[in-house]
Amino acid sequence: MNTALKSAPALGLVGSGNAPLAAPFEVERATAASRAALCIGVALVLVAASLPFWGESSWMREFVEIACYFIFAMMWNLLAGYGGMVSIGQQAFFGFGGYAMLMLGNFAGVNPFVAIPLGALAAGLVAIPVSFVAFRLSGGYFAIGTWVIAEVFRLSFANMSAVGGGSGTTLTALRGIDKATRESTTYWMALACVVAAVALVYLFLRSKRGLALLAIRDNEVAAESQGIPVARMKLAVYVVAAFGAGLAGALYFVGNLRISPDAAFSVNWTAFAIFMVVIGGIGRIEGPLVGALIFWALNRFLSDYGTWYLMGLGLLAIVVTLFFKQGLWGFAQQRWGWSLFPTQRKLLHAATRPPSMDGR
Repeated sequence: MNTALKSAPALGLVGSGNAPLAAPFEVERATAASRAALCIGVALVLVAASLPFWGESSWMREFVEIACYFIFAMMWNLLAGYGGMVSIGQQAFFGFGGYAMLMLGNFAGVNPFVAIPLGALAAGLVAIPVSFVAFRLSGGYFAIGTWVIAEVFRLSFANMSAVGGGSGTTLTALRGIDKATRESTTYWMALACVVAAVALVYLFLRSKRGLALLAIRDNEVAAESQGIPVARMKLAVYVVAAFGAGLAGALYFVGNLRISPDAAFSVNWTAFAIFMVVIGGIGRIEGPLVGALIFWALNRFLSDYGTWYLMGLGLLAIVVTLFFKQGLWGFAQQRWGWSLFPTQRKLLHAATRPPSMDGR
């Protein structure tokens, strides 16, 4: 084959004298909506970063709580929506990250805000030996098995008298920090963790490893036949999801100032994460974001109604799964083509692209 033909652009043309002509096709990786969303997102983050200087402390506390739910839901979506590993026991790493942060702060003298990423790192590391047990299961057995593992974590910490046993204990390492500084620092860390979680997941899914993960989700056998290291990729995603869950747990209990096994390892964490992801749209970065906002609104205005509130959450989940099978954002994306975080590549003919400002 002619050497010049090999070096020509993909799907392009080769002119006279073996000189490649401009390719009639172009690959689009961003849309007008995603570019606008990036500008609006940067502006919102800058405004949000100034909230401690003019906002009320109750606003910061609410943001920290919903940020923890969002990060946890984002990690569950990465694990189940993109990796195909449906877990009901991610609260194991949520609680482990919270307890690791508390023990580093109370017993090792580490600043609790520094202990937040260290607690997340501890949760990621403990996920490695846990995976040896969890990955022996698949499908529904994997989901139930992870729940059992989380219960083992809960019972283990409930029998540790050093951290308060079943009744839990208080984060005493923050006693020397005044309330305003503690709340503003917790808020800024929550904001930074949200931005980092979205950015890292987005960049990962746009990479070759993200494409490999989607192939594993669709068909493990076919992915492995194409040379994808399935076991290594699944372990990497499992550890990353555990790290994110531990980060959310450590951040939550820094803001809550108290931790107990029942609160840290409650299955409600995973139940609420599943609710947010299903409502927003599983397998989409925007899904947990939309779901977290809806969950916050329902929790903020309807939680006083007790059991009716929980019934309302269940009814909403049923309606969405029946009539919006891809979630609310999935429906909007399918109907209007909205994509704030495009991870796919689109092949466009050059003639269909709008002309640039210089007329070319």
